[in-house]
Amino acid sequence: MPRRGRPVALTLVYGFIGLIALGTLLLSLPIATASGERAPLVDALFTATSAVCVTGLVVHDTGTYWSRFGQVIILLLIQAGGFGFATSATLLLVTIGHRPTLRERLAAGFSLGADTVAPGESMRLVRRFALLTLLVELAGTLLLLPRALSFQPPRQAVWWSVFHSVSAFNNAGFDITGGYRSLTPYQRDPWILLTIGLLIVLGGLSFVVIGDIVAERRWRRLTVDSKIVLTTTGFLLAFGTVVILFLEGGNPATLGGLDWDARLFNALFHSIAPRTAGFNAVDMAALREETLFFLTALMFIGGASGSTAGGIKVQTFSLLLFAILASVRGHTRVVAFGREVPHVQVYRALALALLSIAVVFITALTLALTIETRFIDVWFETASAFGTVGLSTGITPELNAAARLVLVVTMFIGRLGPLTLALALAARARPSPVRYAPETVRLG
Repeated sequence: MPRRGRPVALTLVYGFIGLIALGTLLLSLPIATASGERAPLVDALFTATSAVCVTGLVVHDTGTYWSRFGQVIILLLIQAGGFGFATSATLLLVTIGHRPTLRERLAAGFSLGADTVAPGESMRLVRRFALLTLLVELAGTLLLLPRALSFQPPRQAVWWSVFHSVSAFNNAGFDITGGYRSLTPYQRDPWILLTIGLLIVLGGLSFVVIGDIVAERRWRRLTVDSKIVLTTTGFLLAFGTVVILFLEGGNPATLGGLDWDARLFNALFHSIAPRTAGFNAVDMAALREETLFFLTALMFIGGASGSTAGGIKVQTFSLLLFAILASVRGHTRVVAFGREVPHVQVYRALALALLSIAVVFITALTLALTIETRFIDVWFETASAFGTVGLSTGITPELNAAARLVLVVTMFIGRLGPLTLALALAARARPSPVRYAPETVRLG
């Protein structure tokens, strides 16, 4: 009997585990901390997982606890995690002259959201994706640098601009501002907030969608996938801005103390950040509970499939909405933008959503039994970890070792779970040789 190769989904899982293990080892070195003392193993593991899974939750302030060496390691882990292990490994193999195998090409293509293209085409996409990433991150650095020079020495300003550009485009949410302040010192600076916000949006759209926009340039000629991503993203950003303005406009501890124009771009920024990069320009602990609950929904949805964002992805969310509309209208087929969506994709979207809800529910319940704090903070932290967002109300550094390990697992599942499950379901898809007699089931 011929040997069956290891599933591509397991290749991605093992690859991310290897990256996390390597990052944990490097961050455990004394040179990685500013004090020169070894970081506790659990803390190094938590930070490495958060970086590789481009989450941004931290148990130590990145700007003050870690040395420049440690910050460089974190940035490299963010870049590798944002690329996706398969893409990063493929680029490395090409660089050293190794010819990637068919399995490596398939894994790289799927991690970019291009699972329907030929293996040869996926390699071309990998190279273009790497070039686009470097160009966007360079542009982000150049846009942030003039502002950074106004409040920091030149060398530190360059590093600050590079770090935040890479972190923002990869939807990581790590910052080196210091004091767990994220971007709160710049909440009245629209240039910094909107530049980082634009980087987050571009990183959350996926390379395939950006490539489709550049190639076609007309709405009518875009693929249904691109139309779903752009429409849903635009709606969520606009709707989120309005809701945050409504809920926090009268809160003096957040937006209430700002001028009207500052309120507007801060509301827009905090509608972008949960999709999924954990930067914040206001004190998250001061937000109303209603706002925190609303932000958990944005974090759960996340960005586009094949992007650096997390969550269940906007395509999953949109397909379920289209399925609901079809059911309400009495239609038996799901249609989006004039095209019929195969039933198997709707089933996969439903499986992804329900399994993700189960993970968030179980994690929140476990954390609530492990630590003593408000449940809304636990719920918010859980959604942030699963959605690989990185926003927190400030309870992350206070978590005990057990709670940190729970979040490590949640971040890993949040980053790889939807991708791996979608790949596994696609690989197992095959027509059933047997059909059964239909019978209805009562609903409602």
